Amino acid sequence: MTARPRTARRIAGSAVAGLVPLALVTLAASPASAHGSLADPVSRVSACYAEGPESPTSAACEAAVAAGGSQALYDWNAVNIADAAGNHRGLVPDGKLCGAGNSKYRGLDLPRADWPASELSAGRHTFRFKATAPHKGAFELYMTKQGYDPAKPLNWSDLEAKPFVKVTDPTLTDGEYVFDGIVPRRTGRQLIYTVWQRSDSPEAFYACSDVVFGKDTTGAGPAASAPSDKEIAAGTAHSTVEHGGHGDADAGTRAKAQGGSASDAVDSTDSDAGTPSGAAGSAEHTAGANHPEVKGAAESPAAGRERLAETGGDSTTAYLVMAGAGAVAIGGCVLITSARRRAGTGTRGR
Repeated sequence: MTARPRTARRIAGSAVAGLVPLALVTLAASPASAHGSLADPVSRVSACYAEGPESPTSAACEAAVAAGGSQALYDWNAVNIADAAGNHRGLVPDGKLCGAGNSKYRGLDLPRADWPASELSAGRHTFRFKATAPHKGAFELYMTKQGYDPAKPLNWSDLEAKPFVKVTDPTLTDGEYVFDGIVPRRTGRQLIYTVWQRSDSPEAFYACSDVVFGKDTTGAGPAASAPSDKEIAAGTAHSTVEHGGHGDADAGTRAKAQGGSASDAVDSTDSDAGTPSGAAGSAEHTAGANHPEVKGAAESPAAGRERLAETGGDSTTAYLVMAGAGAVAIGGCVLITSARRRAGTGTRGR
């Protein structure tokens, strides 16, 4: 009369064994996407997006759309390399820094002296980075050297060897990372190159911000404006990547919960030392590595691996997996106990 309880236990155990891997896969394969771009001073791609992807008003942004299409502007917050892992100079080739070596953003690399620009002056400045899906990580901002010529392709050697701002896990305020830095002295039109390297993933984001110190003698570009939250929300439906809170009124609140304390290490250097060229990197870092998660993409095993490699997981991912496994285990115990009771009742009835 003991066969039925043993059989019930085997059935319950098999059910639990089947549910645990399913729960773990479901929880672990749901990473949050991280996206963003510099809002102050305004990044090149943000300024063009604010003008309107379908009908930009400036000559430079119009040329960018003609070269790379309007989709690059709708995906303004996804200029990234998924597997950068700090190897920015090796992966982003000279002449393609603003588009991070991605052909989709090739319009941003056009050498022009009339890109929309932000006025800037030497001294302390508060920088703002719009994070539509924030994650922990470090920011590095590089300034071009005084001899920078915006009419020529931007190379790594055009930038100072060291960033003039380095900050890890800055504070989030209303959906923006906010941090201070000391801007070095410059004159005329210059460029700030921003690298945001995530610490919870090898993914990194890049941005070029055109700035003007004093009088702009090299071009006649308009003043740059960052897109408003309303403009960001309006373009979400046209974007091909997941934005993880993009345009959501509660995104800022959730973002603050993930923000860390500011750690501002400023290095204001004015040296003219050259930097290693990125020419050793791939001429076109494609192969899917710098393409953010596509909305509505088929969830094949390969696609799942690409998503995880690209977006990583936030600090709660491991806890979610463990919590899910724990919940399944508890459910399994309840199922086993219930099966034993039913089997025992049947035995006593006989």
